Parts: sequence; structure tokens; C-alpha cells
Amino acid sequence: MQSLLSHVNAMQERYDLRYASVRSSCISFMSITEQVLANIPGNPLEGLRRVDALWKSLREDTVPVPNVVQVSERSLNSVDWDVVICGGTLGILLGAALVQKGWRVALIERGILKGREQEWNISRQELNAFVALGLLSEAELETAIATQFNPVRVSFSEGSDIFVRDVLNIGVDPVYLLETLKQTFIKNGGNLIENTPFETVEIHSNGVSINRSMNARLMLDAMGHFSPVVRQARQRKKPDGVCLVVGTCAKGFTHNETGDLITTFTPIQKQCQYFWEAFPARDGRTTYLFTYLDADRDRFSLETLFDDYFKLLPEYQNVELDQLEFVRTLFGFFPCYRKNPLHLKWDRILPIGDSSGSQSPLSFGGFGAIVRHLERLTNGIDQALRCEMLNHSALSLLQPYQPNLSVTWLFQRSMSVGVNQKADLDQINQLLATVFAEMQQSREQVLKPFLQDVVQFIPLSQTLLKTGISHPALVLKIIPHVGIPALLDWMLHYFNLASYTALYLISQRLKPWIATLPSSQQYEWNRRLEAWQYGSGNDYQDIKE
Repeated sequence: MQSLLSHVNAMQERYDLRYASVRSSCISFMSITEQVLANIPGNPLEGLRRVDALWKSLREDTVPVPNVVQVSERSLNSVDWDVVICGGTLGILLGAALVQKGWRVALIERGILKGREQEWNISRQELNAFVALGLLSEAELETAIATQFNPVRVSFSEGSDIFVRDVLNIGVDPVYLLETLKQTFIKNGGNLIENTPFETVEIHSNGVSINRSMNARLMLDAMGHFSPVVRQARQRKKPDGVCLVVGTCAKGFTHNETGDLITTFTPIQKQCQYFWEAFPARDGRTTYLFTYLDADRDRFSLETLFDDYFKLLPEYQNVELDQLEFVRTLFGFFPCYRKNPLHLKWDRILPIGDSSGSQSPLSFGGFGAIVRHLERLTNGIDQALRCEMLNHSALSLLQPYQPNLSVTWLFQRSMSVGVNQKADLDQINQLLATVFAEMQQSREQVLKPFLQDVVQFIPLSQTLLKTGISHPALVLKIIPHVGIPALLDWMLHYFNLASYTALYLISQRLKPWIATLPSSQQYEWNRRLEAWQYGSGNDYQDIKE
């Protein structure tokens, strides 16, 4: 018996050794991303590969085009809601504001409406919209702020560090924010329908029928970049630019109460310039790696970008990976189109947030973009409902062309490299270091709006003029990099930015006259005034804490 036990033990030891050897071999074949993500709760590797599959479909032009929007000649027998919002994460912001105005609003969300753990970074001035609209009290706003820090850094490998205060230095707790807005929405009469995905919308002369069960005067599409309505409208058109982003929140970093807004420390690699962000978070430090590129089929995957993130993170943050405890991952890709915002051909449907395509091609910030326009959209939709201005041409005025965002396409193009394009490896770093140094020398009033996606004509002109005079060789190098067509397109937007700036100054004298017009004409003129204001960057106010 003892001999048998000894034999069994010996066999077990040999099995354990072989298993350990096989396991070690398997681990050695795993990528660094697979190894790290395997130890993070929630199976993020599976989610990453789902998103990567969508990114591949976009590159290969195989994303299916749905047929979810239909038009009917008959009228609806009854209309139960003034507004139905499809998509709750950002839709609840506008939903809560519209019920405050007294409208009958329903919101459908495909899952449970709740925020994720990762904070949303924003500046103080945008947050004040919640208090101005009565959506949050001052006390609730302070509770929604999870982290505050200062300053933030801008740094490029060829230049010195630039530090700016009060820019994206507030981390908002999405869980608290969305739950508070959700309860406000319900308390004021809003109808929240969770676990209900959008399926179809049928447009009638007097309203829309959503999922063949909800009739409303107006539908707001807040379902994001890949909304089925948006995909049907765009008909498989490839985006003109894409931002790939990967990152993590982790514990174990050296204590640091400052943030990085945009930094580089490597040259162009894999036909991309890598940019980094870092922010203190309530449960660690969040670091992102992002890059601008096109949707060429030969572009690499998000998982490949994540591999580079983990390889470069130790150098970026001066820390070894084995010192870090990774709490969660973040990844995604954000498409953007030169022809924006998206104007639908259908009546009674208004895309908002990322669905509208009106975000900046530099920041791709859905939360910041919708908060910045929250008051404008709330008042505009309120007036559209009161005046029955719900056809597609009237609704398109609520998502106007903004030349101050369109001019940034040239900057995005100068920060990216084509798949087969030749460029000096340090060209983008040199350009950014030079331009930001000129902005810093001008004054903070030039630099801070730009870092918050607010481009204004006079500061932009000053920066370009000083850069052209001081660094003509660098400017001449950039022209062939971006191409003559892109430069001519930029000149048109630059001229329009100047025009919108002048029109905004003149428009302040028109308000008494507009108040005397019929309601439908007031709606149209108010939208023009807002377009000139926002399109010239004159909605920006620098609020000191």
C-alpha cells in the first residue's frame, strides 16, 4: 500500500511539473495585453476584442447598413409624448432639462441607465450648465465632483513643459451624476423605460412611432456614433478621421496631483504619433494612449495599440508594471467626418451628442461637447416644440455648422500620417512644440480656450502669424504633409470663422428686432445668432475658481 502511495505521489509530482511547464509556455505565448487584462475583473479582453471586431469592420467597409427609418403617408391616431429620447447615457442630460420645461418626455435605454466607474474629465465652466438649468443644486454639483487637481501639463519631446490651470481638471462621478439626473427626470414626470433597445422609427406627418409602440412629436437620437439611424443616414461612408484610445486606471503610482492633457515622448512609429493623457482618479491614476489616423484597412488593431501602451507606460510614468494594481481598462475608437454635423433628410428626428457628429476632430469628447451645448439645445428644442418647427430643415438649425471646429481639421491632419506617407519621425513633435510655445508666449487667454476645443479668430490668427514669421521652414514642411486640398478647405473655414466673428458682434443689436417677429421667424433667427456665437467661439467664458 505504501509503495502504491509513493508511486501515485511521484506521478502527481511529474504531472505538476509538466503542467507548470505547459502553463509557463502558454503564458510566454500570451501578449502583454492578454497577460495584464486576464487579471482585471469583468473580462475586459473579451470586450476589447468585440470593439476590435467593429473597428475591423469599419476599416474593411463591412459594417451593415440597417433599414430602421421608414416614412408613412398616414397620420398617427394619437401622440402620447412630446419627445422620445433613444439612448440614455447622455440622453438623460437633455431629458432632465426638457421635463423641467414642462414637456412630456420618455427615454428608452437598452440596458439599465447608470454611469460607469471611470470619471469624466471636464472644466468647471461647462459644469455650471447643470446649475443654470436647475438640474443640480450647488451642493449636488459639488458631490458629483470626484476629483479636482491642478495644473495640467502640455509637453512634447522637442519642447519644454507648459502648465495650465483649470482645464479638464475636474473628474465627475458618472454614477452619482446620472443617478441624480435620473431621479430628477422621473420626479418631474419623465418616463424612463430601461432594458428596451431601439428597433425602428416610422415617420408620420404629425409625429413618429418608435418601436411601433411609442408615438411622439419628436425623436432625439442619443445612441452615439454607431446609432442605427446614423448608419442608415451615412450609408457606409467611411469616416475622414478616427481616434484610437486605450488606457487603464491603476493604483501604485507615485502620488501626483497634476494631470497631463497632451504629451509625447516618442517619434512617429507604425505611421502614427502616440499621444498620452493622465489624470488623478479617486481610486488611482488614469492614463490614456491615443492616436489620430484614418480608417485604412491596413491600420492596426486596438489590441496592438494596447500592447504598445503597456510597453511604453513604465517610461511614461516612471514606474514598473509589476508595481501597479490595474483597477479597470478603457478602450474605444471615435470616428469623425469632415461634413458635420450630420443633417438628416427625415423630419422629426434630431441627432444629439455623438450621433450628431458635431464633436471636435481633436478631442472627440461626447460628454464635454453635449454639456457645452446643453443650454442651447434645451432652449432650441423647447422653442421648436412650441412653434411646431419639426421638419428636417428647421431641426438642422439646432445642429449648425461651426467653423471654429472645422478649422481644427487641418490640425488633426497635421498630427496624423497616412499609411504610405513619408514624414520626418520628429516632425509632429517639432510642430506641436513650436505652436504651443507661441500660444504660451501670447497669453493664457489664447492657450486655454484652444485646449478646451474653443478656437477663436483673433487668437488663432496671432498664433499662425507668429509661427509663420518665426519658423517659416517648419510651416513649409507642413504644407506638403497636409496637402493642398486640405489647406484650401481650411482656408474656407478660416474665412468663415472671421465672418462668424463679425456677425456675432453685429448680432447683439438684432435681439430687440427679433423679439418683434412671428414665432417661427424668431426660432430661425435665434438659431442663427447661436450659430454665430458658438461657431466663432464666443460662447467661451473663462471662469476662475
